[in-house]
Amino acid sequence: MLEVYIPVLLFVLVAVAVAVGILMFTSLIKSSKYNKVKLQPYECGIEPDTDARGRYSIRYYLIGMLFVIFDVETVFMFPWAVIMDELLLFGLIEMLVFLFILVIGYVYAWRKGALEWV
Repeated sequence: MLEVYIPVLLFVLVAVAVAVGILMFTSLIKSSKYNKVKLQPYECGIEPDTDARGRYSIRYYLIGMLFVIFDVETVFMFPWAVIMDELLLFGLIEMLVFLFILVIGYVYAWRKGALEWV
């Protein structure tokens, strides 16, 4: 009965041994010398202009949420396109209603100024 668990036990032991071995190896070869560049928040060569904990405008999040909402809603069109020949006129009407609601939401967001970047 316990013979069936031997491969699982060996796999776990090898995984733990590899993880511990890699950690030990990297601790031996790591560089412990810090310099001014290593202590900066960014190592890309560009000096940071502001604090990393600065605030973003609420418009940034609004544009992001609108993108996610419209993107996820349009993903629903793929299954419809796959079985379009089975749905016939009913499927076409349902997709037109769906697109109409989507366009109404887009026009509403546009008129409220949610898509303005400035």
